[in-house]
Amino acid sequence: MFGQIDISKRQAEIADLVQKAGFASVEDLADRFDVTTQTIRRDVNGLCELGILRRTHGGVEPPAPAANIHYSTRQILNLAEKQLIAALVAREVENGSSLAFSIGTTPEIAMQALTGHENLAIFTNNLNVAFTASANPSFQVTIAGGRLRHGDRDVLGSSAQAFFSNYKVDIGIFGVAGVDEDGTLLDFHEDEVAARQSILANCRRSFLVLDHSKFGRNAHVRGGHLGDVDAVFTDRPVPPAILASLTGTKTEVHVADDGN
Repeated sequence: MFGQIDISKRQAEIADLVQKAGFASVEDLADRFDVTTQTIRRDVNGLCELGILRRTHGGVEPPAPAANIHYSTRQILNLAEKQLIAALVAREVENGSSLAFSIGTTPEIAMQALTGHENLAIFTNNLNVAFTASANPSFQVTIAGGRLRHGDRDVLGSSAQAFFSNYKVDIGIFGVAGVDEDGTLLDFHEDEVAARQSILANCRRSFLVLDHSKFGRNAHVRGGHLGDVDAVFTDRPVPPAILASLTGTKTEVHVADDGN
């Protein structure tokens, strides 16, 4: 399917484990998953061919650091947590709503959780979101025009900003690359911030969707504050220092692991 990576559940778990640990040997992975080393080698070879991991002496490690992790890798990292977040978001969306979706894997997974709804109007610069939404014949899907970023399958730049400013939607759903300790929202590119800010300025309710790994994660482009959004959806309690930055704001925090 468009926007999806064809890997097994075990491969997704291997990729997640290696990204977090920084390295894993073939023997340790075989012991952990109770399979043969030959099976693990087939799994990691497939992940390396996709660019999700790379082979090193005796095992595998994440690919060489870049400005951001490749989209195909982000799709499977913390997947279970993102699905919990998406289910929480879906409960807050009524049939017949209009929604603007930004780039990113968590917004994409939120869209997947909404495919059982009816008569949604979707506006997005994220082709993965658009393709998922188009599977429901009751949805109206409108996409931004402009230059496509191949790896992420999204459209950024002035055309995306203008696109979102043409509409006033019920809910804007977007992610971020990271959240600093003072609550500052961070991304890797100015165009990513500009598109997100355009959604924020043109929605009645704003939903920030992010898993726990984004809290305290470094990125270098500032773009607003956690207290600017109406609701934050995450999978673990927000770290105390970041939560303190919401003092005096009206931002709601929804945590998927405790059902609040």
